Amino acid sequence: MASSKKQKTPALSTIAVHGGSPRPEAGEPVAQPLVQSVNYVQHPNTAEGLRYTRYGNTPNEEVVQKRIAMLEGAEAALVLSSGMGATACALLALLRPGDHLLSSSWIYGGTRKLFNEEFVQMGIEVSYANPDERRVWRNTIRQNTRVIFVESPVNPTTRVIDLAQLAILAKTQGVALVVDSTLASPINSRPISHGADVVIHSATKYLNGHHDVLAGVVAGTASYIEEVRRKMIVWGQAPDPFACWMLERGLKTLDVRVSRINENAMKIAEWCEKRPEIGKVHYPGLASHPDHSLAKKLMDGFGGLMSIELSGGAAAADRFIARLKLITHASSLGGVDTLIVEPRYSSHAGMTSEERAAIGIPDGFIRLSIGIEGAEDIIADIAQALQ
Repeated sequence: MASSKKQKTPALSTIAVHGGSPRPEAGEPVAQPLVQSVNYVQHPNTAEGLRYTRYGNTPNEEVVQKRIAMLEGAEAALVLSSGMGATACALLALLRPGDHLLSSSWIYGGTRKLFNEEFVQMGIEVSYANPDERRVWRNTIRQNTRVIFVESPVNPTTRVIDLAQLAILAKTQGVALVVDSTLASPINSRPISHGADVVIHSATKYLNGHHDVLAGVVAGTASYIEEVRRKMIVWGQAPDPFACWMLERGLKTLDVRVSRINENAMKIAEWCEKRPEIGKVHYPGLASHPDHSLAKKLMDGFGGLMSIELSGGAAAADRFIARLKLITHASSLGGVDTLIVEPRYSSHAGMTSEERAAIGIPDGFIRLSIGIEGAEDIIADIAQALQ
């Protein structure tokens, strides 16, 4: 007689270590081996079982893809060579010439460039909605709309999008909801559980977590992921086996890293909010954040990205960054090291001061990606740099 007991779902921390890996037998390695081969011996007289790195079906690719799918609660996942490659292939698997893409206006600059310069040339119509204006989403949907795209939390303003409400709208209208969840990681948010159809990550960030791998991830239904795979094969966006091996290694500590980062960022945000030199702190864990209630509802942790606005503007920001001794001035985010960057010199360098201010990034706005160092040491470095 079959047992009526439901099998318990493993904790995310357990999935991060073991998910997708076959249980090793006696004499086999505990760590997943690196198989640094592009091609594999094929059976004669059949196309079955063909393995090739560009097809995304070699050993190191398969293990890490299964693990990420399990973390996201998705049927399948695909690892690509970068976050932008993941975004492009994920959306091109859903859109055709003549289709309409409705995007949040709060998105990464590189993604906006992809939409405005490349998708438009392909005959894909693109329009933007301000997430603060809920009615705009419904009013902007057209008969040919196929995708709603959002980033949540948003880089670098840390705004949080109401995924559950958007999912209701998307399903009512018969369109796909695609969420870039890079800043959350599966530890803090799993968009599919809130009604999203597709999840995208720049795996370069929290999933790997050590500033040494370039990769992207798409997760969704198995049939959809096969369509993304076809795009990846044609556009040459497959990752190298070594990148997949490094990503799988990084995933093992995802839960402990993100948990420590959540804890650190909360302490630092609360400290920064009390400093007179800092005019505003952007962090969804703070009660002062405009989306704090929503973040508590949708997220299990508030993440490691926070931004501050120095009261002295651009000059104060220049002085502050020059004085830092522990925190590293570098782009990217989501790693074990605490990093700092000014959007006016990086992601938003192509905009004027007025244009940046209009989207909530005035001069003096600084983005911090909190790492796993001692929170007291990070705070001490910020304190001495503010003097």
